[in-house]
Amino acid sequence: MPFNKDLQDPDLLLPELMTRWPETIGVFLRHKMLCVGCMIGPFHTVADACEEYGVDEGAFRRELAAAVRATLGPPR
Repeated sequence: MPFNKDLQDPDLLLPELMTRWPETIGVFLRHKMLCVGCMIGPFHTVADACEEYGVDEGAFRRELAAAVRATLGPPR
């Protein structure tokens, strides 16, 4: 599966997000979201998951981005 979607893409499905950026899994777990390994996950986007769990989507997306940035290390 080609990864041609951006982290902020509203159509990005959760399995693709977690496969491409595994460091985001911890963000889901911190929010007690059961998306990791969920049978419905392949059909859900970040927006769907946030709506289902009552999580602010903007703040959640910022946390996802911070998790990805943290693994990139300091700028060179």
